[in-house]
Amino acid sequence: MVDDSLEIRALAIIGDRRTAALVTKTGSIVWYCPGQFDAPSLFAALLDPQGGEWALQLSQVECVARHYLEDSGVLETTLRTPAGDLQVTDWMPIGENVPHGICRQFSIVPEPLTVTVKAAPNYARCLPQLTVHKQASVQQQAVQIDQHYLYASHPLTIVGHHVEFTIPTGESGWAVLLDEPFAAAIAPDVWLKTTLERWRQIASHAIYHGPYERQVAASIRVLRLLTFEETGGVIAALTIGLPEVIGGQRNYDYRYVWLRDAGMIVSALTRAGSDGQEERRFLEFICKYDRDGALPLYPFSSIYGQPINAEEPLALTGYCGSQPVAIGNSAGKQLQLDAYGNVLLAAKLIYTYFDTREHWGLIESLADFLADHWHQPDHGLWEEQEERQYTSSKVVVACGLEYIAEYAQTAAQAQRWKSAAHSIREFVAQKCLNSQGAYAAVAGGEAVDVSAALFPVWGYTAPDTPEMLATIAHLDCNYAEKNLYRRHLEEFDSRQEGAFLAGTFWVAQYWVMRGDLQRVYAILDAALEFANDLGLFAEEADPQTGQMLGNFPQTFVHAAFIGTVIDLKALLEQDN
Repeated sequence: MVDDSLEIRALAIIGDRRTAALVTKTGSIVWYCPGQFDAPSLFAALLDPQGGEWALQLSQVECVARHYLEDSGVLETTLRTPAGDLQVTDWMPIGENVPHGICRQFSIVPEPLTVTVKAAPNYARCLPQLTVHKQASVQQQAVQIDQHYLYASHPLTIVGHHVEFTIPTGESGWAVLLDEPFAAAIAPDVWLKTTLERWRQIASHAIYHGPYERQVAASIRVLRLLTFEETGGVIAALTIGLPEVIGGQRNYDYRYVWLRDAGMIVSALTRAGSDGQEERRFLEFICKYDRDGALPLYPFSSIYGQPINAEEPLALTGYCGSQPVAIGNSAGKQLQLDAYGNVLLAAKLIYTYFDTREHWGLIESLADFLADHWHQPDHGLWEEQEERQYTSSKVVVACGLEYIAEYAQTAAQAQRWKSAAHSIREFVAQKCLNSQGAYAAVAGGEAVDVSAALFPVWGYTAPDTPEMLATIAHLDCNYAEKNLYRRHLEEFDSRQEGAFLAGTFWVAQYWVMRGDLQRVYAILDAALEFANDLGLFAEEADPQTGQMLGNFPQTFVHAAFIGTVIDLKALLEQDN
């Protein structure tokens, strides 16, 4: 089993909207890809004991509290030792005239604190090159670690393949690891002040008040931290290789921008009281995708909108021995019709809320593509290897076409899209109901997928039709445990996975539409047990062990949670 300090639940995220790092409850940085989210790792102890980490050496240490300062990505952790408490403040500078990298400040230490930096560049495929770097102009010694520069408040020592320094009892200290040498005096206090001010500016774009206010704020923070500020793309998760099945092979690289997430993320931010800036940049990012293939857009891209390479295995031992660990993602050129449907949903929301018709050329071409190709089998929401007629793909395409037809430039164009949507509805009614009258996961099948809970949310059907009642009954009977819901996979027995948290929130959202507050709260509260103390969700949850599973933190889950709570807020306000 994995060390308790490395459990997914124990992790916190810090970031600068270029990249981010994961910090354990005992103050070790165990995942960090410098420069940008999908760059090679420098610290990857999360996936291999030899993967590199930035650790604090203290005796009998435990975390007694941690929180983010204000509404920022600055983390403050209180560590308790037999000799007393220590506060560690971790952040990545962001704002004007600050360097890129990681900053760590330490309060007065109750016992000698040794800080050890064990870098393992390029996913631990290389030994670090360590050299003393002297800048006479500022009288500041640093150690160069490959292309990075470590500065500290106390003398640095190279010991073998790592660097360390010690803060004596009764003294405070700091350390910074920067992407480039800094030509002036190191000023962590100034950088912290600048960083907090920049986070205040970012936070001002969406301010939510209502039920689950603290939890929603935490989820919005995650969406912000996993936004690549330069382009506006929002990545699915920070990590690679965190398993959906412990010890199994379902381990993926999620550091990319998925189209299928677009509708849910845009909806979450827009309806949470946003001024529109971030979600409109996300749509702009999608519309600037590199389109060099047969498809109008690939289902996901790099943070710069470029195609993703096929999977490349790494030699890392994996989280709890879960292998393979790989970078890249082989699903990058699949046909995923639902991805395009979600882009139409995102565009419709933006057009409605902000009275625009931006990027219409691409939206129009996507709608035309879907009108022509909706009948094709695809790889579906869950990116399975074989193409099938997935019901959720058909449904979201129909909804997207119907919604975007409201903005058509001509009556003929609107009729073309509406006609295609009508044909999809006929296909679903004839081919996509199982023998109990529930929406099947695939045409002609008997199984049901949790994505069907979204059909009323998308506006495809009313929540209390016979088909939806049969669908929810099937999910409750076959896919639910302790108010958590699994998804259905055609090519893998999903009973081996944990509950799928985004899908669990979709079911809660369904019950919001039914007005059943008892069911809503039961499901929300069950799922929130699988947020950690900072409000962070992984992709999945094991109802038996309480473990978080899958890549972390997962923006899809956070967006689904926000959407559910926004609908709950509207219901409560309506009742009042």
